[in-house]
Amino acid sequence: MPVPVPRQRKAPVAETAHAGAGSASGVPGGSGVSPGDLTLLVIEDDPAGTFPVPEPPDTGATVPRVRIRTARNLTEAERLLTDDVDCILLDLALPGSGEDGLGLLRHVLRLAPRHAVLALTTSGDQERAAEAVRVGAQDHLFRDELDGRLLSRTVRYAVERKRADTAQMKLAESRLRAQENARLERGLLPTPLLQGSNLRFAARYRPGRSRALLGGDFYDTVRTPDGTVHAMIGDVCGHGPDEAALGVELRIAWRALTFAGLCGDELLSTLQQVLEHERESDEIFATLCTVDIAPDGRRAGLCLAGHPSPLITREGRAAQLLPYESGGPALGLLPRARWPRRQVELGGAWGLLMYTDGLIEGRTGPGEKQRLGQEGMLEMINRQLAAGLDGEALLESAVAEVRELNGGELTDDLAVLLLSRARRNA
Repeated sequence: MPVPVPRQRKAPVAETAHAGAGSASGVPGGSGVSPGDLTLLVIEDDPAGTFPVPEPPDTGATVPRVRIRTARNLTEAERLLTDDVDCILLDLALPGSGEDGLGLLRHVLRLAPRHAVLALTTSGDQERAAEAVRVGAQDHLFRDELDGRLLSRTVRYAVERKRADTAQMKLAESRLRAQENARLERGLLPTPLLQGSNLRFAARYRPGRSRALLGGDFYDTVRTPDGTVHAMIGDVCGHGPDEAALGVELRIAWRALTFAGLCGDELLSTLQQVLEHERESDEIFATLCTVDIAPDGRRAGLCLAGHPSPLITREGRAAQLLPYESGGPALGLLPRARWPRRQVELGGAWGLLMYTDGLIEGRTGPGEKQRLGQEGMLEMINRQLAAGLDGEALLESAVAEVRELNGGELTDDLAVLLLSRARRNA
């Protein structure tokens, strides 16, 4: 005996107030005859299939329709619940709904979480109708008060309410993900370990990616048990999330290797091995500048791996760049490269400014093609020093002026690190 196939029939319903409404992108539905049509799946056990929806009055106007599809039980409903269904109307009088009469409703809500759901009952069962909405239905209808206009309006309102709820949920999820990402990225930013040192520390960091906290630039500062202060700043080529992750790996590796006693060429050679193992392609490289400041604060060892040389400031003298002629290549470019360590004299009172190329590659003015460069940076820093700026205020002013000269936000990542020693510590 052949299994009867549930009928799909159309019942045009008058409702002109929402003639332009349709199924939005990403929401079930949208396969009706016209953009304003909606498909309603009715789940009720009327054996004659005569769902009481009266025909609309003949007004001669073109009105949107609610196309009705019927199912006598959940088995048939699952088969008919295709992507073109916009709304489900469930008869709460169906058998098998449990003690509270809402078991089938809960099942339908689990079965169709993206669809609007309406509960159908009688006007004498208002308490269960209200409970159905509390459980998750968008609205309820009373069978003995149902007419075409009410059905059409309720279906359309339920669909729009479900769309609004879905959009609000996605927005809330997006905000939660953004907050989690922000907490994660903040946790990956370095915390300087300078306990016991008389050096002052300041830093500024601006990723080039929109709405990001981390970019391909990275820096760190630690003090080892012998009293030496080690500082580093680096830049992975590019400024996306992959470059940010690689920058964090290199920074953490640098800190671990520094505490293990490595410095200079041995340290950079090991970091290059880390880079070669962790990078996604052979074209990825990273520039790096490391400085290790002697416990007395008067001398430092400098290593450059394709990175701009630090700037030093001394009281009564113009800022200048530390020597950079004997630097080595960026990490990841040459397999057997060497990075000589150069000894530099710092003096009694000084400031050491380490930076990435984001500080010097901005434009010299809105619409200008010329880059600021190291010479432009020197002029800018000397001007700000003459104005009495130092520490955090100096970095804040420098970053703000670079952005202003560029005519807006910088497209590259930017990191600036300032270590300074006051005269009283000389």
